[in-house]
Amino acid sequence: MNIWNHTNEFNFMLMGLTDSKEIQIVLSVLFLFIYMATVLGNIGMMLIIRLDVQLHTPMYFFLTHLSFLDLIYSTVITPKTLENLLTSRKSISFMGCFSQLYLFALLAVTECFILSSMAYDRYVAICNPLHYPVVMSTRRCHALISVSYMIGAMDSSGTVFHIITLNFCKSKVIHHFFCDVFPILALSCSDTHDAEVTIFILAGITVVLSLIPLSSSYASILSTILKINSSSGKHKAFSTCASHLLGVTVFYGTVIFTYMKPSKSYSLGKDQIASVFYTIVIPMLNPLIYSLRNKEVKSAVLRLVKRKEGSRIEINMDLSSFFYMIMSN
Repeated sequence: MNIWNHTNEFNFMLMGLTDSKEIQIVLSVLFLFIYMATVLGNIGMMLIIRLDVQLHTPMYFFLTHLSFLDLIYSTVITPKTLENLLTSRKSISFMGCFSQLYLFALLAVTECFILSSMAYDRYVAICNPLHYPVVMSTRRCHALISVSYMIGAMDSSGTVFHIITLNFCKSKVIHHFFCDVFPILALSCSDTHDAEVTIFILAGITVVLSLIPLSSSYASILSTILKINSSSGKHKAFSTCASHLLGVTVFYGTVIFTYMKPSKSYSLGKDQIASVFYTIVIPMLNPLIYSLRNKEVKSAVLRLVKRKEGSRIEINMDLSSFFYMIMSN
């Protein structure tokens, strides 16, 4: 029996989502459209926040990092998936596979804690508005972001270390469209019990540590909103966190469904659909959720458009004056 591990690298084969050529073409067109929308949406969101001074607030500081994560998150998975769908080359190197797994885990865990930081920001804004500038200082915002990335790096390092040290001999074929935890564990001929327990504990700690401040923040927000007498005041308070709450529900729902369970209950069909949703679709949805449901972002876009139109008018007037002076002379 041939045994492979990190000491003698080899190539894995990614089987993808389907063997049907027709469905592969349809999926490649769909995923390409989604990826282009993801890139344009997230870069556009970052540019809007960067260019509009009124959006230089803690909430949009976190949103900038969320857009950056979604952009990289999608880029780690989608281009390789498109390559597998459009070409016959479905191989991925041993280190390429684990690099993809590491970046995927790093970005996913970091996003959990950034979403939690955004919930804390909304809690301070709604429940303690007078102290908001002091509590959500630039220093604290940078600290929250730094801690999010650090936890993401530690979690992903622990996950990848426990998988990469296993021996593989059953097959080189990964029955998935990217290098994910359970499909790789299924190929190992080593005892994966300790690795599975460690990964489950790391995932559990990540979910619990990020959900505790998130859920407690929203419990306090809900309590504060219910105490507001006017319906307009309640609507205004709720609208400030509605977009974030929707994004949290979609992201955590699919992640918990996929990973917070034993590997034996892994279902190729259902889990692949869930994986497509949170690796390819959600990074596209986040810019839509935070822009279409956000009046401040819409207002910022209008201000930028008007500013651009005003610049064009000034340029045209300057050119007209220039040519008039030439003609007069």
